[in-house]
Amino acid sequence: MSPIPDDAILPADNAGEAKTVPGEADWNMRVTLYHSGGGGAGARDSLGCPVVAMRTAATDPRVAPKRSIIFIPETVGLRMPDGGVHDGYWYVSDTGGGVRGSHVDLFTGHGRGSMGPLMKINTRTVQVMKAGTFTGCPKSGQRIAATR
Repeated sequence: MSPIPDDAILPADNAGEAKTVPGEADWNMRVTLYHSGGGGAGARDSLGCPVVAMRTAATDPRVAPKRSIIFIPETVGLRMPDGGVHDGYWYVSDTGGGVRGSHVDLFTGHGRGSMGPLMKINTRTVQVMKAGTFTGCPKSGQRIAATR
């Protein structure tokens, strides 16, 4: 597995600084899920970017800063909205009123039914690894630049 997701590019000057995953956890975080269409989730995250199903994550910025690329092993292999398979990478581009401490809130898509693939880890504590940082807005199927 590459040190960062295939849909992110690490500049050559930082290539040796990316964490190889899977590896030791940077955090143990309690997972919760959120979706649009049920209240609480807007069309944009706290960076002002559109939320992306099965990619946008919200954390307490004092624990995992915004613009972090994180890897959650328990999400590898889950079915993506486009029919593909999840690679385990999420983009921390959101925060939330209830997201405090070692907690990660994962955006699943539109409607309660979108939470199905992740229900097995909902409210569980999982290992989370930091795999880099990104610039710009995460978009489904588009490369984003990763930096330190």
